[in-house]
Amino acid sequence: MKIIRIALALLFLSGITLMFVGIEGLSSWMGWMPKMQFLPAVMALNAGVIIFIVLLTFCFGRIYCSVICPLGVMQDGISRVGVLVKRLRKNRRPFHYRKEQKLIRYGIWVLFVAAILAGVQVFVALLAPYSAYGRIVNSIFSFKTGPVLVVAAVTLVAVGITALFFGRQYCNIVCPVGTTLSFFSRFAIFRPVIDADKCKNCKMCEHACKASCIDIKTHSIDYSRCVDCFDCIDNCKFGALQYRNAYRKTTAPVSMEAGSANGRRAFLAGAALGLGALSVKAQNKKVDGGFAEVLPKRTLERETPLTPPGSVSVNDFYRRCTACQLCVSACPNGVLRPSADLNHFMQPQMGFENGYCRPECTECSTVCPSGAILSITREEKTQYHVGTASVNRELCVAEHGTSCGNCARHCPVGAIQMIESSEGFTVPSVDASVCIGCGACEFLCPARPVSAITVNGRHQHLDI
Repeated sequence: MKIIRIALALLFLSGITLMFVGIEGLSSWMGWMPKMQFLPAVMALNAGVIIFIVLLTFCFGRIYCSVICPLGVMQDGISRVGVLVKRLRKNRRPFHYRKEQKLIRYGIWVLFVAAILAGVQVFVALLAPYSAYGRIVNSIFSFKTGPVLVVAAVTLVAVGITALFFGRQYCNIVCPVGTTLSFFSRFAIFRPVIDADKCKNCKMCEHACKASCIDIKTHSIDYSRCVDCFDCIDNCKFGALQYRNAYRKTTAPVSMEAGSANGRRAFLAGAALGLGALSVKAQNKKVDGGFAEVLPKRTLERETPLTPPGSVSVNDFYRRCTACQLCVSACPNGVLRPSADLNHFMQPQMGFENGYCRPECTECSTVCPSGAILSITREEKTQYHVGTASVNRELCVAEHGTSCGNCARHCPVGAIQMIESSEGFTVPSVDASVCIGCGACEFLCPARPVSAITVNGRHQHLDI
């Protein structure tokens, strides 16, 4: 059982981590992993995934927290390092029973649910475990600076220190997903059960429990906090702990193979190998002919933010988005980036300083697990009008007699035409009803540092 759990945990951790790093081509066969995350499934109203996780928890306990949740699996690896350090220092009691912190635990959960209902996505994004893990990985491997990096670093330090010294206390006090699943896990059918007649009160199981939920004095386990890691069963030398149907008086115990120690080492080695093998994308400096440095485009403050094709509207996108950064990692054109705006803090928005939203690309819609970006085809993408381009006559080089037309040549939908101005120059004109807001014109405009033609977002993306 434990070896199977570790193998599945490594599978989910490696797959999700590689997707957050931004390796292309993984979404086609690993895209189902992010969609298995509980909170994104709730935001997407994905009833199938929600029912599956609830039934899984009701049958087998909080297996989700030890297998599917990447932040939980990461904490298992860190806490294991803490256990090894404590044992090297002759401390044979890495953990001990702690009472449930009900006031803090359920207080945070109530605030979290209230934040979802009120649309306070900043609070939701900060506490969502899957999103927190995504920001950590994306920040480490993208080499980006800014508020998201600070939040990711603080989260990593807080979760890492907690896991190193206190095991899974973060999951059982702070994490709202863990608290939600605890409502079902306390009634789980299969769970670790202590046989008081066989127990010698040695407390080895209690000291091995990283959830600190085993009270050997009363021979009881707090199943609302148990994450079903099976460490307690592995450390019991008298067969007093069994993972079995708790509603049957007697049943044969589920056998635990002796290779669990090797399984733990395989977990640490595999996680280190998987993370160490991740590739990093190089940032190339753009130059003009190798002689003059091209000034970078300036990040614009848009009146209405740009959100990706597949988001029905700006409001719907920000209501569902959990700021996990998976779409940012998947975007091959550098269009998506985390917002520093406090109203949509850490949630993605579009910008065309580094590229434009190519009509043939649907990567972000493929990987989004929360329903903020619907899965669309290339043909459907052209139906989404996410923004409208407009021309600043003062910045346009064509307005001053220079032959250009770059925006018109590269517009994929023919929304820009070159017409003759009153001064006799050929200047761009935008048909707003045709423009889809892809940003090709803004990105390829030669004006620097602000493009002469820019795209402003539209609140509603589908003309129905």
